[in-house]
Amino acid sequence: MTSHTVEKIGGTSMSDFEKTLNNIILKDKEDIYNRIFVVSAYAGITDMLLEHKKTSEPGVYGLFSNGNDSWAWGDAITSVGARMCEINASFEHLGLDLQLADRFVKERIEGVRSCLIDLTRLCSFGNFQLVEHLSAIREMLSALGEAHSAHNSFLILKNMGINSRFVDLTGWMEGENMGFDEKIKCFFKEMDLSSELPIATGYTRCKEGIMDTYDRGYSEITFSKIACVTNALEGIIHKEFHLSSGDPKVVGEDKVRTIGKTNYDVADQLSDLGMEAIHPRAAKGLRQLGIPLRIKNTFEPNHPGTLIRGDYKSSESRVEIIAGRPSLYGVEVFDQDTVGQYDRDFIVTELFKNSKIRYVAKNLNANTITHYVTASLEKINKLINGIEEKYPSAEVSVKKVAMVSAIGSNMSIPGFLAAAAKALYEKGINVLAVHQSMRQVDMQFIVNEKDFDKAVLVLHRELIEKTDEYKSQTQK
Repeated sequence: MTSHTVEKIGGTSMSDFEKTLNNIILKDKEDIYNRIFVVSAYAGITDMLLEHKKTSEPGVYGLFSNGNDSWAWGDAITSVGARMCEINASFEHLGLDLQLADRFVKERIEGVRSCLIDLTRLCSFGNFQLVEHLSAIREMLSALGEAHSAHNSFLILKNMGINSRFVDLTGWMEGENMGFDEKIKCFFKEMDLSSELPIATGYTRCKEGIMDTYDRGYSEITFSKIACVTNALEGIIHKEFHLSSGDPKVVGEDKVRTIGKTNYDVADQLSDLGMEAIHPRAAKGLRQLGIPLRIKNTFEPNHPGTLIRGDYKSSESRVEIIAGRPSLYGVEVFDQDTVGQYDRDFIVTELFKNSKIRYVAKNLNANTITHYVTASLEKINKLINGIEEKYPSAEVSVKKVAMVSAIGSNMSIPGFLAAAAKALYEKGINVLAVHQSMRQVDMQFIVNEKDFDKAVLVLHRELIEKTDEYKSQTQK
């Protein structure tokens, strides 16, 4: 019978490794083994290697891929190495062997630097194009962060007398490039988890090219794949926060509730809003094999967290979480000449696909289609040009908006939508659009961008806090 768990530790938790040690890895000293840990890079390192996730400020990859003959990327990768060694020094008191740790950093950093220099020289002849190698470069740079954190964790645990193993899935100096499943099977097939503690890199080099498909969601994909291939009892993701009924920064820490239990359907809705409990493609494998997922707060180790299962449905109808996107563009296409055309929606959607603009929701009626998107204005303007070419008589308008959603595993009773709309109206919030599917796992409200925080507060109060207060009163 399967008896092990696969546990992913996020970058913020890895950066506070002393608490991660005490709260996660060593919490139960009598039961250290029968676990596989998959670790992310330390907070900020992947931003330095690729680009800043929020501001898009270029890191090593961004500077190198510009292809403008600048050597700024060389200084950038030197800075990454220096920062990695600073992190090493901060863990010396935990027993990290600095000589081994710094040597590992230098070997990897200088190895990548040499590779990029050689590639630059090769592409200078004109027979080889840099653009053809950018995907491989991004993969190679990504791997540095996870290799660094996993190797450090291995050294610290080994020094503490724990039989730990560094599982380097990054493909460093490997000749053969295996398929994803094959690689995981190969690395874990002879491991005795009852007496050995694997620390695996969150990045996996494989034939499929994990970055091409999942980009920076790769660590959760690796976590999921290991859990599925090794048939884990449970997958656990350790984050720096609970999966709660709302954003504590908006709603208030004293107002939010830890969700407790939910299903993968709810997790998908959160992912679509950019608030991932887990990457949707990572959740797919766990869901299909019936492996439950637990989201835990690293800094509250005794809390059971949130358990996500495929077959869970709340026994009572309720809203579990209020979430949303504070900044969207509503792209509205109004054209009375398209009334009755069976393919009008398809044509507009195809234009979005060709522009590589993803929409998170859409509304349509007889002569209007509105998509709500997250994209740069530059991309949106190109899209508008394409729409106007296809539909010369169309009026295309763009408006900054926000989306607030109420989500739950069982919301299939009358009243939620009416109560939500009424509460927003009473607080002076204009609802620009609203949508609820027949599946009734979420309600989406489009509001003015400036009303986002206020709408979250109003819906959390109306649909979650008031319900909890009513239950508390009736149970007395």
